[in-house]
Amino acid sequence: MQVQLSPTLARDDEAKRAKDIIGKCVHCGFCNATCPTYRHFGDELQGPRGRIYLIKGLLERDEFNETASNSLSLCLTCRACETTCPSGVEYGDLVGYARTTLARQEGKTTLTERILLRVLPNFGLFRFLYRLGRMFKFFVPGSLRGSLYRRLPKLQSLPSEGGNVVLMQGCVQRSLTPEVVNHLAHLLTSLGIKFRVCSSEKCCGALHLHLGHREKAQAFMSANISALSLNEGDIVLSTASGCGSTLKEYGREMGSEEATLFSNSVLDVAEFLHQFQFKARYEKRKIVFQSPCTLQHGQKVTGVVEQILHRAGYNLCEVRDDNQCCGSAGSFAILQSETSNALRTKKLDALLEPDPEIIATANVGCQLHLECVSRTPVKHWIELLEVADKT
Repeated sequence: MQVQLSPTLARDDEAKRAKDIIGKCVHCGFCNATCPTYRHFGDELQGPRGRIYLIKGLLERDEFNETASNSLSLCLTCRACETTCPSGVEYGDLVGYARTTLARQEGKTTLTERILLRVLPNFGLFRFLYRLGRMFKFFVPGSLRGSLYRRLPKLQSLPSEGGNVVLMQGCVQRSLTPEVVNHLAHLLTSLGIKFRVCSSEKCCGALHLHLGHREKAQAFMSANISALSLNEGDIVLSTASGCGSTLKEYGREMGSEEATLFSNSVLDVAEFLHQFQFKARYEKRKIVFQSPCTLQHGQKVTGVVEQILHRAGYNLCEVRDDNQCCGSAGSFAILQSETSNALRTKKLDALLEPDPEIIATANVGCQLHLECVSRTPVKHWIELLEVADKT
């Protein structure tokens, strides 16, 4: 697909990269076959190929386009299209550029977006407002009320010094599902592996990136790079695949040696734990694994979790349309709740088809999005493991 850059963008390196990405597109349409929003709406403008045409228009005219803005707001950035694309179009990078451009051109942020951007990355404020919201649900907007079903768990202190393994705690995960990192800490201790957490850890930046606030996202990235102060050989473990996908992109986003070292140090927890042997923690053996988009399409980590769970003794059932998004997609579940809920219904139907006793997942957003309506327990997959007895 050919692009003629607007004269105002002719010297813009980001625009040139976006042009090069679009140049790889051969109009084949394979991407639409795996795009959740195209499959849901049946509209070309709600699929990757249509959105690429709209971004092409942004590059050629360099002016705000409401049609493009609306279309991109309904994009989950699941990146299933990247997995399908035979031409290697880096769609996620392209959408990131377009959202940042549109956010600058439009120059305004909705009230709900401002609340999310202010509250979610702030651990203390989020816990306070979440607790307050549970007490006064009647006054909470409907799009947010459904997420207030969990009781806030007690927090557990983890070591802040020692070992070359760093556990990222996340924002929402640290607030609502801290048991995930706590159980990982238990597993590592049982394996004799020293680890630490960073008390000054910040948001990974994913939320701001997805809403087009790239400068603020990069500020979070820079803060994390400084706070962790990694050395060669250090390992950063992420138990939230959404955060992990962004953490692995620090080098590309920031372009510095320190950022590249950081990104190269990041592993999804599955990539690290694959070397060890575990046993099943629960007697319930029939399970399904919901592979988050950020794990299979973003990080390209496929089949690893399934192998670990199978070796642990679980009966892992196949899932129909396992490459399809559950509809969580970070802030999407709140900002586009109608579409998100429709996608969740389809996903749950597929997950529950084999009648599993547990649904396992690898991302806090997917877990929270699914468990609030699922009749079957939804757990992070590492919670299903215990360290195998030594023989």
